[in-house]
This record gives sequence, C-alpha cells and structure tokens, in this order.
Amino acid sequence: MEFIIIGILVLALIVVLVTNIRVVQQAKAVVIERLGAYQATWGVGLHFKIPFIERVAKTVSLKEQVVDFPPQPVITKDNVTMQIDTVIYFQITDPKMYTYGVEHPLTAIENLTATTLRNIIGELELDQTLTSRDIINSKMRSILDEATDPWGIKINRVELKNILPPKEIQNAMEKQMKAERERRESILKAEGEKKSAILIAEGEKESAILRADAQKQSHILEAEGQAEAILKVQRATAEGIKLLNEAGASDEVIKLRALEAFTAAADGKATKIIIPSEIQGLAGLATSFKEVISEK
Repeated sequence: MEFIIIGILVLALIVVLVTNIRVVQQAKAVVIERLGAYQATWGVGLHFKIPFIERVAKTVSLKEQVVDFPPQPVITKDNVTMQIDTVIYFQITDPKMYTYGVEHPLTAIENLTATTLRNIIGELELDQTLTSRDIINSKMRSILDEATDPWGIKINRVELKNILPPKEIQNAMEKQMKAERERRESILKAEGEKKSAILIAEGEKESAILRADAQKQSHILEAEGQAEAILKVQRATAEGIKLLNEAGASDEVIKLRALEAFTAAADGKATKIIIPSEIQGLAGLATSFKEVISEK
C-alpha cells in the first residue's frame, strides 16, 4: 500500500513538473508573476515555472499587428460631418508595460485614435481633409506613438482608409468634377481647332508661294526662250548676209533677205513690222508685204 501511495506521489510530482515546463515560441513573450508580483519576461526557449508560486500573467505577440477601427463621425472646420475609418499598424515593444500599463490596450488605442482624429480634422476644411491624407496620417502616427509609449506599444503607421462625406456633398463634388472635365474638354477642343486653322492657313500660304514661284519660273523660261529664238534668228540672218556678200549678191537681194528675216523674227505673233525705207523701195516689195500681212 505504501508503495502505491509513493508511486502516486511520484507520478503526481512528475506531472506537476512537466506541466510547469514552458517553451516560448519565436516572436512571443511570456510575462511571469511570482506571488502576484511581476517576476520576469521570458523570451524564446525552454523555461521552468515554479509550481503554485509562479504563474503566467500574459502571453504577448511581438509581431506587428493591424487593427481596422470602424468609421468615426468627425466634423471639419467648415462644419461638414463625415465618416472616417482608420487602420493602425502597431507592435508591442515592452511586454511588461503592455501587461500592466493599461487595461484593454486595443480599446484604449481605438478611443485615442478617435479623439486624435477629431482634433486634427477639426482644424481642417473639407477640401484640405480630402487632399491632406499624408499630413493627417503623419500627425496621427506621431501623437499616437507618443501617447502609447508608456503602454509598451509602438505605432508604426496610421492610414485613413475611407473618408465619406455626406451624400449631398458627394453629389455636389461629382457635379463640380463633371463641370471641370467639360471645361477642360472645351479648352482642348478650342485649342485643337485653333491649331487646325493655323495649319490650314500656313498650308494655303505655302501653296500660294509655290504657285507664284512656279509662275515666275514659267515667265522666266518663256522670256529666255524668246530671247534665244531671236538670237538664233539674228545669227542666221547675219550668217545669210555673210554668205550673200561672199557670193557677190546685189543690194536688192540683200534687202530682200533682210525683209525675210524681219518676217521670220515676227514668227506669226507681231501685229506690226517696221520696215526700213531702203527695203520698201525694192521692186515687188508690195506683193511680198501683202503675203506677210495675209499670213498674220
């Protein structure tokens, strides 16, 4: 009987010892109390707790945590009531202070966030609130981090998740945005029409310049052609007279050849031909002259 009792006691002792062995996992911390007072904070590894004297007061996660608080009603400086919900990223840096610093830490952070948000938004107008998220986030993080430091909590980041103005304000903002888009569209359309008109005018200007240059070149080429034709006629006449002189032609033949040269020079375009007086005296000149006139 005594052996049985001893065996039971030994077994009970073993069970008690085993149940008081504690393994602390990574990113965890265990706060230990001895006889109701803080004793130690266990980190990662194997630990033994004295039975009936020490107890685990709290197991704390050292990971970064995220809390999404529900929307809070806030009033802007220009008396617009809106709903804003926030997201808090925090991390426990001191398990002891987190355990004994404040009762219900998450509730305390939520209430502190709501009051801080109201204070900051109360100094801003509606338009500033909608365009100053980064400034609001930075101010809130700084204030909350300082306030939660005695609780062993570090606020890493604060984000305004949603900013919801009243329905009538949203409708007015949508109308304003629509009017602004229409105004920009009108400006872009007017600028496009202006550029199109400028390009058309420049094209017409360049076309007129090209036409004038082409007409000018045409006149120049025509004049050069006429000059070259006259020059060729004169050279042919001179060559003919030279040949007549070498052949011993009479003055009458020379004058007749000159008349033919005048006729060729007219080339069917002259309306009047001035003939020297010495050529007019030739016999048969009247008949030749009439033929020339009839050809015109």
